[in-house]
Amino acid sequence: MTKAPTSNRIMTSDLVICALFVALIVAGAYIKIMIPIGPFSVTFSLQFLFSLMAGLLLGSRRGALTVFVYLLLGLVGLPVFAHGGGIAYVIRPTFGFLLGFLAAAFVSGLISERGENCSLRRMLAAAVAGEAVYYLCGLVYYYFVFNYVVTTGGLGIGVKELIAVWCLSTVVPDFGLALLAVLLSRQLRRYLPGQTAGHKENGPGA
Repeated sequence: MTKAPTSNRIMTSDLVICALFVALIVAGAYIKIMIPIGPFSVTFSLQFLFSLMAGLLLGSRRGALTVFVYLLLGLVGLPVFAHGGGIAYVIRPTFGFLLGFLAAAFVSGLISERGENCSLRRMLAAAVAGEAVYYLCGLVYYYFVFNYVVTTGGLGIGVKELIAVWCLSTVVPDFGLALLAVLLSRQLRRYLPGQTAGHKENGPGA
């Protein structure tokens, strides 16, 4: 009996692992903590943790693809986001943070897969960069959609208020999740098919 080519076996395992992380991100949306801040209420979930882990473990390409599939499922109407799903989600100010999951997976994966060895320092740098781009996407999108798309009657949100409510209130807990993502990823890396230091399975030009 002829064995299946190695590339086919790797592709199958990639699909399984990506599907697993999609499921974890979906589950993370339902593990929520509400943080009341004055008249606002900020939702804190585990989606960020699993998105970062997707990047750290799968690399930039597969990690971003995993989060993209998750976003696509939500936009076609499946209730996989923290407050449901559907294409109308794109005009919610908080949709930028969902896009931030995609950016975080890509950036953390890109940094962690550089070089021959994925050291603890490199993974920490990847996680911190992933968190930074996550907040950048979320805050910029929130500001423009809230002020120029959904707000009527001259009401809006200022930069200081935006940062206080949607960054300072959650950046420290999210940093804790980033550290947890690094620790878990270092432990799980050895068990994933084809995972070696520096994501060598991607190869040059992948």
